[in-house]
Formats: sequence, structure tokens, C-alpha cells
Amino acid sequence: MSVLHTFGRRGLLRLLAVTALAWGVGGPIALAQPGGTSKPLQQLRIGYQKSAANLVIVKQSGWLEKRYPNAKIAWIEFPAGPQLLEALAVGSLEFGLTGDSPPVFAQAAGKDPLYVGAEPSKPDSSAVLVLKDSPLKTLQDLRGKKIALQKGSSAHYLLVRAVEKAGLQWSDIQPVYLTPADARAAFERKAVDAWVIWDPFYAATELAIQPRVLANGRGLSGNNSFYLASRAFTEQHADVLNALFEDLTRADKLVQQDRAGAIKLVADFSGLDAGVVSLFLQRRPPSPVGPIQPATVRDQQRVADAFHQLGLIPKPVNVAQAVWRGTQP
Repeated sequence: MSVLHTFGRRGLLRLLAVTALAWGVGGPIALAQPGGTSKPLQQLRIGYQKSAANLVIVKQSGWLEKRYPNAKIAWIEFPAGPQLLEALAVGSLEFGLTGDSPPVFAQAAGKDPLYVGAEPSKPDSSAVLVLKDSPLKTLQDLRGKKIALQKGSSAHYLLVRAVEKAGLQWSDIQPVYLTPADARAAFERKAVDAWVIWDPFYAATELAIQPRVLANGRGLSGNNSFYLASRAFTEQHADVLNALFEDLTRADKLVQQDRAGAIKLVADFSGLDAGVVSLFLQRRPPSPVGPIQPATVRDQQRVADAFHQLGLIPKPVNVAQAVWRGTQP
């Protein structure tokens, strides 16, 4: 059944409240309240990746353009979260979605992204891969090996946790920092021994060459997804953030209730095979967009602390200082 009909605002706010309670203990840390002071929207530049199913569906459906017909809305694709947050930091974006690690690296570098919303974790959506004929069988076998990953991405934290679980030190491995496209090429020609990657790159590779999975995020990294915005945008457009959350949750409902329709929207946009899209959507749990919960902040602080303890970021990071508190006093 298609769910491209419009949800009521009250109904969606109730859904977000229920979802928030399911994510963690305590009330929301960040969610704009209706009626907050806002300026008319003139421009909204949204950064996204192919993995951002909810954002892609909102883009393809044109819902924001219908809400704000007088605003200039631009959609800008990035290969990974670090590049997206760099654009946010220099004022080229107002809003975007990344995994757990990019905001930590951005904050440690003195940048000022604000966490404004989140989706539930997706532990099955990223993995440590080896080729099917690789001699590597366990995480312990990563000792001394070259492992490709995007620096500062969610894959970075997954590898940190995998190394820890294996009883190894970070210095026991050889990280090779590559973008997803370059990493896949290196992986397939055996220039690296393993690759840590997320969907849909993971799904595309899985269907194309049947690599083996040494580990995914289960028990290692929850792979939380965060919506971030510039400080100026949050100060001026609390109502637009509410509208974004509504449309993103509407998109997630489409994924859950009209999977064929969602696959077509994402495949038409991305150029990915429908089988790839189907596989990576299967690995996503229901992902309505809600406020940042205290438990999620604690999870993210553990990510930041792990990177600092390993010397992978130059200074400690206090995640809570970068969480937007909306229009609440």
C-alpha cells in the first residue's frame, strides 16, 4: 500500500515522541517546538549520500519543494560524511546526514556542526569485508594487515571496535585511508587485505563479488545516523527543522509500508541496481527521525572518547556541547 499521502502534524509529533521514548531514557535533548521564532526560508542546501534512504525519498518526492515553493532548495551528494561536514563547516550547506564518526572528527577539528536529530542505529549496514578466497578467517587475523576505510567515517569507528574485540592494538594494523570508490578498487585488486564499508557500497560489493564478512556492527558499533545543521540555520529556522523531521519520518514509513515504491525511488535516483537497493533497505530497521536522546549522546561520547584515547583526534570532545536544544529554554 502506498503511503504517499500526507500525515497530520499532530500524529507525526506523537510518533516522534513515542519513538524517542523507545530510544533512550529521559526526555528529548533536542527538538524544535512548533511556534518557535523563524525567518522565511529563502535557501536550503542539503547534503546527502546514497545511503541516506529517507533523504533520497524526500528529494525524489519533492515534498520540501512543495512546502517551500519560494525557497531555493538544493541537494548536494557526497561520497562520505567527512566531506559533507567539511562543506557544512565552510558554509556550503545548511543541513545533512552522516554516521557517528564524522561529527566527532569535525568537532575535534574546531568545526561547529550541531546535532539536531537522529535515526536509530543500523548495526547490520556496515561490515569488515575480505575477499572470498582470503586466508583471513577471524578478526585476530587482521594483525599486520592493510585495511581500507574512509578516514573519519562510521567505518573508522567500526574498525576501532573490531580491533579492540580482536585483542589487538591499533598499531597492530595498517589502515589505508581511501574513499569508498578507491577502496573498492584496491580491495578487488588485492592491494589491501580487508575493507570496512557501509551500505549501499557494502550491498553492491556483496552482490557483485560475494566477499566474506569478518564482522558487522552487531556487538561492535551501533552505527547511529545523525542529522546536523549549521548554527545559523538552527537559530533562524526551527520550523523548517520540524518540517524536515516530519517529511523524513514520512519517507521512512514509505520504506516500511511500500517497499517496492521506495526501492524504485532510490534506484531511480542513485542508478543502483534494484537488487542492491532492496538488500540495503532490508538491513535498515524502521528509521523515523527523532530528537537526540540522552542515551544516544552517551553512545556518541563513547565514540569520541575511543578516538581520543587512540590519538586519532587531537583533543577531547564533549558531544553534549554540540547538541542543539531547539527553542526550549
